Amino acid sequence: MLVVFSFVLCAAFVNAENSVDAERGRVVSYLSTEPPNLDSAKSTDIISNTVLSHVMEGLLQADANGRPVAGMAERWELRNDGASFWLRKDAKWSDGKPVTAHDFVYAWKKAVNPETASPYAFILYPIKNAEQINQGNMPLDTMGVRAVSDRELQVVFENRCPYFLSLVKSMTYFPQRQDVVERYGRAYAADADKMVYNGRFTISKWVHSARLTLSKNDLYWNASGVRLKEIDYAYITSDLSANFNLFKNGSVAHTLLDNNAMEDAIAKGYALGQFATGSIYFLEFNFAEGHVTQNKHYRKALQALLDPALLVNKVIGRPGTRAAYSIFPSYLNAAKSTFAQELPPKPVQYGLSQARELFEKAKQELADEPWSELLILTSDSAHAKKQAQYYQYLIEQGLGINVRINSLSFKQYIQEMRAGKFDIALAGWGPDFDDPITYGDLFASWNPNNRGKYVNPKYDAAVRVAQNSLDSAARFTAFKTIQDIITEDVPIIPTYERFDLYVEHPSLKGVTRLPSGADPDLRHAWIEE
Repeated sequence: MLVVFSFVLCAAFVNAENSVDAERGRVVSYLSTEPPNLDSAKSTDIISNTVLSHVMEGLLQADANGRPVAGMAERWELRNDGASFWLRKDAKWSDGKPVTAHDFVYAWKKAVNPETASPYAFILYPIKNAEQINQGNMPLDTMGVRAVSDRELQVVFENRCPYFLSLVKSMTYFPQRQDVVERYGRAYAADADKMVYNGRFTISKWVHSARLTLSKNDLYWNASGVRLKEIDYAYITSDLSANFNLFKNGSVAHTLLDNNAMEDAIAKGYALGQFATGSIYFLEFNFAEGHVTQNKHYRKALQALLDPALLVNKVIGRPGTRAAYSIFPSYLNAAKSTFAQELPPKPVQYGLSQARELFEKAKQELADEPWSELLILTSDSAHAKKQAQYYQYLIEQGLGINVRINSLSFKQYIQEMRAGKFDIALAGWGPDFDDPITYGDLFASWNPNNRGKYVNPKYDAAVRVAQNSLDSAARFTAFKTIQDIITEDVPIIPTYERFDLYVEHPSLKGVTRLPSGADPDLRHAWIEE
């Protein structure tokens, strides 16, 4: 559910001659980091997703309210056993060649091919044989997708998938041109000129680690409906104070706010907006051999020590942030109200004495195994390092464990996460599509984004029910099982969920902020003179 409000305290406006240019149809924005990977078959992060969502388009796309609407497909049919899509005649790539059903077949097969090692291959598992192919048990040509013709795509499901139309909006389902991918090989999508585009914009300039510029794609099937001509990500920085200064001096059209910036914005009378990002953050434990975090009492001791409410109240510097006790964010709707109301997590007993009692049990079980050292992995953003240092202090002072922090650039952090080089990782997850399973399946044993390699057959069984059942009551029970296992077995410790505040130039209209997809989404935006 989108949560947005705005208010104006007085008539104050930003001098944004540089950030919003109505005559040129140009908006200046920023990215918090360099996009780690624009190969849609391999990408996993929100920054890459934001860029890809502007320059690429799937069979369906999200409208301004997040609902699936026509994209490359002009019509479709969803059945219990599969789906069919009919591509529009005027769907073109940025070099003028037609977008065909074969481009989708190629991209989807590339993603599930084990040789690709796509972290997001699991999102294609609803398609027949995709999971077995990805695990190396079946040949690629048995995947349940085929191009009936250049314009008709047919999909066969492994099991019923009632949310498939939401899935095909996501970036892993975007098409790719086989000739372009093979031309550039491993360098595909590494630069602006090493990919082709079928979305509303193209990447016209990419100066790595400095600037990325999008220009309107005149060959897009609905180019007349695209009102911006240029989106210039002229700054790459995660420093919210620096971004707010850029906003104040008219260099960027919008920015998120931390507490200090919020107070300054209110004092200056700027209009403030709030929205549910859908992002949930957590501490993820490593279950691989040789890691002390395999021990349940060890994990539960840390769970009892690290109360999310204290983190939010004492450390987090973003207004609107809420303490999290579940993998399912509070914005999610349930049958009659919200997940948080209808599916409250089991309470955890927090406190130093409880933590120390559990820790003593852990030490007895571990015997001669090392228990006094922990490695926390985090990105090098200011707020992530601040949180890691907070955890380091609590764990060292409370339990006498020596904690080392490995703080890396976002790209290196992702690489270390995938390599399992951590005991505890500061992690976060944003929804890929509009269904609770996008959170619930995260720690299934087959999910590559389960970086800690957690394995629990009961968890896996509940995920399968939630994935395949058309019975809302059965799905609700499955989600409850997932939540209870997370609380009791502690594969992760949920920490907080984000509701961000932002400021935006008053002439910039139609910016979309939804829990899944690009953030901010400027595809529907325009400038009001």
